[in-house]
Amino acid sequence: MHGRIRTWGPGALVLLPTVLLLGYFVYGLIAWSFNTSLTDRHTARKGPAEYVGFDNYVNLFGEERFLNSLKNLGVLTVAFIVGTLIFGLLWALLLEKGLRGEGIFRSIFLFPMAISMIASGVVWGWLLNPSQGDDARGLNRLFSILHLNVLENPWWTGGSRWTTMASIALPAVWQLSGYIMALFLAGFRGIPGELREAARVDGASEFKLYRHVLFPQLSPIALSALIILGHMSLKLFDLIYAITGPNQFRTEVPSVYMWNTLLRSDMAKAAAISIVLLAVVAVLVIPYVAYTVRQESEE
Repeated sequence: MHGRIRTWGPGALVLLPTVLLLGYFVYGLIAWSFNTSLTDRHTARKGPAEYVGFDNYVNLFGEERFLNSLKNLGVLTVAFIVGTLIFGLLWALLLEKGLRGEGIFRSIFLFPMAISMIASGVVWGWLLNPSQGDDARGLNRLFSILHLNVLENPWWTGGSRWTTMASIALPAVWQLSGYIMALFLAGFRGIPGELREAARVDGASEFKLYRHVLFPQLSPIALSALIILGHMSLKLFDLIYAITGPNQFRTEVPSVYMWNTLLRSDMAKAAAISIVLLAVVAVLVIPYVAYTVRQESEE
């Protein structure tokens, strides 16, 4: 017994502060949010709140504004994932072929990741809405010099939901395509050269080599990229807030709606929205984690 304590004790003491902080600020606050979502605390009043069960969730899914935010989130997620995967894979293919100056291009593709979402959102907000503010007037002059036709109104004030949310997803695609490129490029570089040579000896064309040999080897990376992008799309609050502001119904997603609700001191409703978002993230992440654990155990 004493031997086990001496073996595991120092490591446990080192991890204990992290476990306590993680338990309180993550799982403890999740439990607090779920508890709040079951109450009638819709104002900033003091005193104990009464439990109303799942009434807040029932009311939430019967509300047009929340359903609209879910639809916006679905379109944003699809546009963001598809665009990022396409550009990331294309850039990885370009570099995988042995392009001259690969290090320079790799740095250019990865550079947007170093920019904060807020800064990126402000700049893209100017580009997508070139008719507001002194900086926007400067952009209009620049566009007129270059003879570029730009919209006088923001993209999110008209058009279909797909057009609106795709324009919002564009900055996120630009910012994170380099990360997906790095994942796919690492996957290409990890494929043994013997597989390529064997396929070429068997007479496979370059197209068949990629389709039947290389791309199947990248399926685990593609799945990881899909899960990562899926849960990141749920957290694009700062980018959307910086581009459109807090009161744009056409671009509102659940995270922005939760923030607006919390500013009105409707804690129960805001907590219910956050729990719904947590459930959506769990639906995406938990199956992937279970699949990964199963694959590792089989190996």
